[in-house]
Parts: sequence; structure tokens; C-alpha cells
Amino acid sequence: MKTLIKSLLLFAFLGCFIACNNSAKSSEDNAQTTTNDTSNEKTGQAFIKDEGGTPNALKLAMQSEDHTTLVTAVQAAGVENALVNVGPLTVFAPNNTAFSKIDEATLNDLLKPENKGKLALILTNHVAPSNFPVEMLKKNAEKNRKLYMASGEYVEVTQQDGDLYVGGTKIIATVNVSNGWVHIVEDVILPKN
Repeated sequence: MKTLIKSLLLFAFLGCFIACNNSAKSSEDNAQTTTNDTSNEKTGQAFIKDEGGTPNALKLAMQSEDHTTLVTAVQAAGVENALVNVGPLTVFAPNNTAFSKIDEATLNDLLKPENKGKLALILTNHVAPSNFPVEMLKKNAEKNRKLYMASGEYVEVTQQDGDLYVGGTKIIATVNVSNGWVHIVEDVILPKN
């Protein structure tokens, strides 16, 4: 069952985007010319405009000035649709300060197209395919349970001096979104493998 869930999540995270062919007509000097315009428009739930309602995990990140690096990484890895999934899911979202702790050359290297798979693995290590509000995380910490992440890894949940930590990084804020929970974390949670 875990292998099936893992496989389904990986397919969802690494789904391919289909190129669309559009034709456009324009007039110039009263003469009609027809051109074919081939574009690589992205498709999927992440690219549907929704001006109302509670934002999902991706929309929340896109609306936050503190998560521009995360959004850039999500787009570079092509995992946008995974963050708008119906859920429930829990995202541990590193803020810009968390990403600034990574060597700039390393971060720039990860954002290159040839490293899309590595970046996707790191990002999926921040997504738990389940509903984990703060109270549930506290219970997991008390029982020494680990969280299964979409990367296939398990991360530890602990509580110290009233603060919650996941994968060794402190949760500094929590937001309920339409498809689950977003917990803002102080550090990037790197996979062990």
C-alpha cells in the first residue's frame, strides 16, 4: 500500500506538461496574415485561476513575499500541481530566510533544469500526504512517531520548550489552507538519502 501511495505521489509530483498549439491572427496595414504560435502553456489545477475562496498551499506561497524562493523552486522542479492537490496534505514551507542558509552556488545549481529531479526530491521531502494540524503534530511528538513524506522518507517530530520541530527544524507559523495545512519552517528539510 505504501509503495502504491508513493508511486502515485511521485507521478503527481513529476507529471509532464503538454504543449498546446495556438493559432493567432493579426492584421497589419489592412492585410490579413495568419501565423502559427506554438506555446508551452502549463496545464493542470495549479494554473486554473481562482480569485475567491480559501487559497490552497501553492496559492498561499505565491501570495507570500516571504516564500518567493520556495515558489521559484517549485516552478523549477515542475511540482506545482502537487501543491494544489485536493489533499489532505501538509506542507512544511521553508521561508526565504531558510533558503538563504543554503550556499548560493548550491541553490543556483539545484534550480538548473538538469537538476530538476534532485530539486523535486528535496521539495517533496516537505510534503506529508496527510492532514497534520498542530495538535496532531504534538500527539505524534509525544508518541515518538515519524511523519511519512512524499519523498518516501520519514521525518521526526519533536517538541522542545513548547515549540514543535519537524525534521530538526522549528515550525514558526501555521496556516490552514483549502487542501490541508501549511507550517512555515526555519530551515530546508534535506532528505537523508
